[in-house]
Amino acid sequence: MPEKYLNKYKQQLLSDFNARTNYDNGRFYIPIANRLVEFANLQNGQKILDIATGTGIVALNAAQKVGSEGKVIGVDISTGMLNNAKTKLAKTSLQNVEFIEADAEELDFDDSSLNAVLCSLAICYLTDIPTALRNWHRLIKKDGFIAFNVWYENAFPPSVLFREVAQRFGINVPNPNAPMGTSERCNQLLQEIDFRDIQIETERFGWYFSVDEKIAEDIWLMNAKNVFGYQVFQLPADKLEKCKAEYIKEMQNLPTTEKGLWCDAPIYFVSAIK
Repeated sequence: MPEKYLNKYKQQLLSDFNARTNYDNGRFYIPIANRLVEFANLQNGQKILDIATGTGIVALNAAQKVGSEGKVIGVDISTGMLNNAKTKLAKTSLQNVEFIEADAEELDFDDSSLNAVLCSLAICYLTDIPTALRNWHRLIKKDGFIAFNVWYENAFPPSVLFREVAQRFGINVPNPNAPMGTSERCNQLLQEIDFRDIQIETERFGWYFSVDEKIAEDIWLMNAKNVFGYQVFQLPADKLEKCKAEYIKEMQNLPTTEKGLWCDAPIYFVSAIK
């Protein structure tokens, strides 16, 4: 990614996440983060790095698993998210958690200094996934492991539709799930980095919701504020309004059941050993 686009991307990323004051109230952030900790099967005394820790959901849960002899370091680029994490930490008796404001792609930890690297719902935001995974491989000890989750390639139909509508107006919105959105791609990339004993489990997440014009507009805005959606603002004002109107109309025309529109969000939980 060219430097000028990289800077704009990370500025948008910060703007988006610093504004997410109710992150923990999302439908899936907490259950998926907690499922990742369970999947990782952490042990007492381990030293863990939680990449893009956000509000500390994984880090605080993991800290209880590794006990007082272990340690969890949570890093995140967003001041707003980390302030939330630190507030939550202050309400606990945990003494084995440290939160650091840092770019997850510019980490300065010693080689072979960690037992594990965890990352929940954040790999898609990394600008160079292969390089990040190689860095994680460097950081963990021999027989250490990584554990993360990634959405299926075509998860979230409203976002798939957003990208399709944007494309009709000449705007390419990258699919964040494409790089690792199949088990084959996950396997291949991890094998190329010399990880072994790769485990991939699939779980189905999703929910029904009703769609009216207001809800469709809210979903449009949610996508447009994301780093995988803000590209639509390249459009002139009149075309942007047409793009938005077309999306809202098509959202309301998606096939529904008596329960409403199903938002399908299947996800992979992945682990691998050094």
